[in-house]
Amino acid sequence: MTSNKEIIAKSESAFIGTYARFSAAMVKGSGCRLQDADGKEYLDFLSGIAVCSLGHCHPEVTKAICDQARTLVHVSNLFHTIPQTELAACLIEHSFADRVFLANSGAEANEAAIKLARKHSSPGRYEIISLEGSFHGRTLATIAATGQPKFQLGFEPMPTGFKSAPFGDIAALSAMINETTCAIMVEPLQGESGVRPLSREYLKAIRDLCNKHDLLLIFDEVQVGMGRTGSLFAYQQLGVTPDIMSLAKALGNGLPLGAILTTKGIAASFTPGTHASTFGGNPVSCAAGLAVMKIMLDQGFMNSVLSRGHYLSATLQAVAQDFPTLATGSRGTGLIQALVLTEKGIKNGSEIINALFQRGLLANFAGNAVLRFIPPLIVTEAEIDEMRTTLDSVLSVFQ
Repeated sequence: MTSNKEIIAKSESAFIGTYARFSAAMVKGSGCRLQDADGKEYLDFLSGIAVCSLGHCHPEVTKAICDQARTLVHVSNLFHTIPQTELAACLIEHSFADRVFLANSGAEANEAAIKLARKHSSPGRYEIISLEGSFHGRTLATIAATGQPKFQLGFEPMPTGFKSAPFGDIAALSAMINETTCAIMVEPLQGESGVRPLSREYLKAIRDLCNKHDLLLIFDEVQVGMGRTGSLFAYQQLGVTPDIMSLAKALGNGLPLGAILTTKGIAASFTPGTHASTFGGNPVSCAAGLAVMKIMLDQGFMNSVLSRGHYLSATLQAVAQDFPTLATGSRGTGLIQALVLTEKGIKNGSEIINALFQRGLLANFAGNAVLRFIPPLIVTEAEIDEMRTTLDSVLSVFQ
């Protein structure tokens, strides 16, 4: 198989049709660039949906993966291993947490968070309140926690014990708390529903509600954790500390790796046999995760993310000013930014993304509201300028 056409034909004859894929088979990546089987190059402002945050095939991460693969690939969690132990210790050292559970994905991490919240709060308290517009995963429990009914269609009945409160309405959220409530689960910034940050004041009010009613506060940082907002974890910029935090995506820079972080007292509710994962804490994935952590903790790395985030935001704001019939402005934090679309822009959102793809720029249409740009955290201002040139050329066709 040497071409996009050949690979796509074989792929479509083999897989269950769960993905609406672009007409390209990616075969190579480096930094912020991808190359397909026909040799076409793409500027990646999607990062595998906020996964390859250090870019594709980062040399230090690649070395860590290869070195570990030559040493030990897998043993059961009946044994200790060095990579998972070092990664857990590093996560603890640089967060609020005392204890870690390692999984393979964001959905698995959120499942673990849900189970831990219920186990810690039992008996009689099991209900978790999330927010409308949230996205927490594709398993049955995590789509039940997701505040977007479109993800639940066809899978009814949903598991019980989940409610979604109106976004931004603290009074409505407070009114939903009852004697069965055990936790409130939120993303500090909602990525899938259109890059919607939660304000410091709103998050503090949620924290206060949890304190008042003895509830656990769960932060889903699967998309915004690991440097995406300009600090290692988003909560560190917000003045609000959760009781449980889930991570995944960028933690392994492309290898399957998820985690929940929590305090020693809450973690004590999980004992041997209450939760487990065959592949959770895989040595190769953890070696990658540890390499990612070391790079992101280097002095100046997060300041660079903040600087590039401001530049990307200002660039998108300028685009909105140049195309007022299609966009109203930008919003986001750090290097998760969105071009907010007008009604006309929304009508053409999918076509705009397809046109960008044809011109070699990868982004996506999120929440039926915005063009979402989540480039690798190593993106340069020159690459942001290149993105704008392509975006301008596409939007000029639709204005």
